[in-house]
Amino acid sequence: MAIPFDVLAEPSRRQILDLLLERPRLVGELTEHLGLTQPGTSKHLRVLREAGLVRVRRDAQRRWYELCPEPLAEADAWLAPYRRLWTDRLDALERHLDTMPELPGAGLPGAAGEPGPRGAGDADVPDARDVPPDATDGEAP
Repeated sequence: MAIPFDVLAEPSRRQILDLLLERPRLVGELTEHLGLTQPGTSKHLRVLREAGLVRVRRDAQRRWYELCPEPLAEADAWLAPYRRLWTDRLDALERHLDTMPELPGAGLPGAAGEPGPRGAGDADVPDARDVPPDATDGEAP
């Protein structure tokens, strides 16, 4: 069964799938987590059920909703070539960046403990590097 991506595009439905990934849940529990009304949650569950992403298990008066991972595997298989495309492109970018020479002074001020430049107007503003280690709050250095 093909899953239309519009079923997965709805954020509340993805959140339902995330919750069901942890464990089966009752409608009331899903409603509580989603912050939706019970009819709103039920509507999303119906769409997910029709897409084959969730199933219902009846236990007396209660209905437990469970994740059906098989259709998600189909979506994952469809996305695999695109994932490889991005991985290949990111690997190529990394190789390109590795071949570039390091520019002098390209480091960011303050990186790796390096002090940043101090401007002319900064002379009277104390910096953490100017405070002796034994000074406490409220005391002058």
